[in-house]
Amino acid sequence: MTSYITSFDQLPLALNAEHVAQALGLSRSGAYALVRSEGFPTIQVGKRLIVPKEQFIAWIAEHAGTVAK
Repeated sequence: MTSYITSFDQLPLALNAEHVAQALGLSRSGAYALVRSEGFPTIQVGKRLIVPKEQFIAWIAEHAGTVAK
C-alpha cells in the first residue's frame, strides 16, 4: 500500500529522497536526481543526503510558479 503525503504537517523533520518523491509526486529516480541537484537544500550526513523540512517547504515556495527553461 502506498502512503500519500497530503500536508506539510505529515512530513518528518528531516526528509529523505523517498519523502521528497511522495510529497512532490515524483518517481524515486526523479527525487534522487532532485536531491542531488545544485541549489536543492540538502545536508550530507555520512553518505546520506537529508532535507530539513523547513528548508524543503521554503524551496517549494521559492520555486512555485516558475517555469523550467
